[in-house]
Amino acid sequence: MCKLNSNHHIKLNQDAHDLEHKKWNRRSFLQALGLAGAGTMMVGGMPLSASSNSKLAAAISSSETDRVLIIIRLKGGNDGLNTIVPVYDYDTYASYRPTVRQHLDQVTLLGADFGMPNYMNDLLNLWDNGAMKVVHGVGYEDSSQSHFAGSDIWASTDPDNSTQSGWLGRHFEELYPEYLINPPSIPAAVQIGSVGNLIFDGPSTNYAFSVANPNQLEAVAENGTVHDMSNFPECIYGEQLEFMRGTTNTTYQYAGTIHDAYTEGSNSFEYADSDLGQQLSIVARLIKGNLGSKVYMVTLGSFDTHANQLNDHKALLTDLANSIKIFYDDLAAAGLDDKVLSMTISEFGRRVNENGSNGTDHGTAAPLMLFGPAIQGNGFVSQHPDLNNLDEDGNLNHTQDFREVYATIMQEWLCIDSNLVDEALLNQNFVRVDLGFNCDTLSVNDFNQNRFKHFVVYTDQDTIIKIKNPYTQHMVIKLFDIMGKEITTLKNEMVFAGDHSLSLKKTLRNKLSIGQYIYRISVGNQNYSKSLIIR
Repeated sequence: MCKLNSNHHIKLNQDAHDLEHKKWNRRSFLQALGLAGAGTMMVGGMPLSASSNSKLAAAISSSETDRVLIIIRLKGGNDGLNTIVPVYDYDTYASYRPTVRQHLDQVTLLGADFGMPNYMNDLLNLWDNGAMKVVHGVGYEDSSQSHFAGSDIWASTDPDNSTQSGWLGRHFEELYPEYLINPPSIPAAVQIGSVGNLIFDGPSTNYAFSVANPNQLEAVAENGTVHDMSNFPECIYGEQLEFMRGTTNTTYQYAGTIHDAYTEGSNSFEYADSDLGQQLSIVARLIKGNLGSKVYMVTLGSFDTHANQLNDHKALLTDLANSIKIFYDDLAAAGLDDKVLSMTISEFGRRVNENGSNGTDHGTAAPLMLFGPAIQGNGFVSQHPDLNNLDEDGNLNHTQDFREVYATIMQEWLCIDSNLVDEALLNQNFVRVDLGFNCDTLSVNDFNQNRFKHFVVYTDQDTIIKIKNPYTQHMVIKLFDIMGKEITTLKNEMVFAGDHSLSLKKTLRNKLSIGQYIYRISVGNQNYSKSLIIR
């Protein structure tokens, strides 16, 4: 063991640090530590900058919604036919699967035509109370049956698999152009597992606070740091270890924020000691602790059931059903269940025919499941693929493009501007699907709740900012142009509790040109910004 008493040794060691630091790029450094994602990396004592554009200008359509999206990745390719059983054509289904079929007397009916295995009955309460929907036949043309390519396509929304960024990562890229030098106060997304998944990758960085497993996230949430910074050995190795851990802790500037939310929140129900149960228990605490992140991604696997499918698939779906039930029971105890939408995704389904190993091989289309009271009614979306009309490889033909589901959730659940949705989906305009919720419902119904709210109403001659102020407080409303340049102050005064309207026609007296602008409301320590059109 060598003590660091020599200035010479310290200088050599520091030189080595500098050299190593130059060689490490942000992602490889974090991946080397088993972590990846959010934070600011210091290079040469200066923050690494990706853009100098105005954050305010890029956030013109930033949603103020408190809705949360949970993406549940069923890693490995979930067998949809054994998850949602086509009872209406059971004989055809059973003929393809003499060994691995779900027996009809062990299927719980979800209406006359479809059912689910009875070991998923933990979901029945959600179904019976209108908090579960199934989207049939989700996929895309010429589906890749490769795990890696299939996962990337579902993440990037590019069937050609030539785009190395994700649909949510591209949205966050537009929302936070100064992310690396001026990140938001809370992580844009939190991801457990699937660290290599592209879904939160933007063109310049990853926008998720990501950890490889729930134990890592729990340690961060409990301690407020990624690594312990005490009791280093007094040698070069100890000094190097301290440097690496300190740099990682600094990079993970969100660790303290996550710790505060985790400490503030608590679980009202006991989750199973299972892969998904432990992930969702942490997510529930962060939501209840008001972390503020709008998107979480958890992972359950492996659904790659080439063999021993009956037992392996049963264990996975039992974990899925039980974990989701407890998760929503936990959220309901805090009155937050209607603010959280969960959806399952998987890179592909399984082949219709069973194989010779009591399993099923890689296939194409599969059902996507949605959970949460906000979907306002159980049911099925789209048509189930025809079991008597398979493709040339014996696979299901998809009946619902997965990108249409993505587009709907972005626009109608996360309340992202329609044009920005299209941009995030590689500048394509996908049809929106009726999933049982919409953003307008949020703006009108939630306006009556006891919290600060604002939105824009347009009339033939005027643009009006509507505000619900929960208590008397000082309020400043400023107007900016599309580049983020301040134009004028619309209001700077004490405002009583209640509903208020601000007419731009009366306030501005027609001094501004027709076009798009940004308003920002400052109340207390909070700022709220949104775009509007002056007509």
